Amino acid sequence: QPMNLLDRPRRLRTSPLLREMVAETDVNPRQLITPHFVVEGSDIYEEIGSMPGVLHVSVDKLVEEGGGDLELGRQSHRLFGIPEQKDDHGSSALGTESVVAKALRVLKEKFGQDVITITDVCLCAYTSHGHCGFLEDGRVANDSSCAQLAKMALAHAQAGADIVSPSDMMDGRVGAIRDLLDENGFTSTAILAYSAKYASAYYGPFRDACDSAPQGERKSYQMDPRNLREAVLETLLDLAEGADMVMVKLALAYLDIIRRVRVEVLCPVVCYNVSGEYSLVKNAADAGLV
Repeated sequence: QPMNLLDRPRRLRTSPLLREMVAETDVNPRQLITPHFVVEGSDIYEEIGSMPGVLHVSVDKLVEEGGGDLELGRQSHRLFGIPEQKDDHGSSALGTESVVAKALRVLKEKFGQDVITITDVCLCAYTSHGHCGFLEDGRVANDSSCAQLAKMALAHAQAGADIVSPSDMMDGRVGAIRDLLDENGFTSTAILAYSAKYASAYYGPFRDACDSAPQGERKSYQMDPRNLREAVLETLLDLAEGADMVMVKLALAYLDIIRRVRVEVLCPVVCYNVSGEYSLVKNAADAGLV
């Protein structure tokens, strides 16, 4: 049949400026969170072999990185600490002298309110066994792990974190963190919960970066990739416990989960473009494939 002359959507695609004017979705640097892998020591600025362009940085070099990010319009920074000492309970994650606490103080002293500091609250990089909680009789213990994670979050808040972000997937950890923060006067410290975090082989480069490969697997606490409705349940539980934002992890491979969570909740939804997804794209680009 002849085309109706009114049916011409291409009219709004005829020039770059016109396409810009009517774009439905925008990606802006203010929406991005930059990860930083902070190590002990000084003058360390080393590329992580499995993640091209991503670095291990010491606290002094982190300030330089933060300044460069600000010039690019990236104001939100997520800190992953990589300690020199690990033990069964992740003790080096606590206290005022942890690598993350030092990094927080330096960033806030240098940039103040010009940056948003977000900290990873998880024990995997700090434990000798690489799990996100305590091991008891060979199994990851839930409640005692939550108590330690809450102490870790409090230490970060005391050092200046704007947002603490539990990524461990223990049941009830958001509530434990919220309670301890509030009891100590940190009622304004926000919680970004990893609510739907799936077990995945895509995390390989991250575990290389943090030296956090577990003894065994994490499928008893990270989610089964076959489950969608469970993601909604986990998200609603975290919100009921006091989460201010929720996260879906992975990003590119789990767009259906992101969409479902977005429909179900009113709070901000964050997605994590994880190390394996990042490295796949970077390596394909380096090979001239994309």
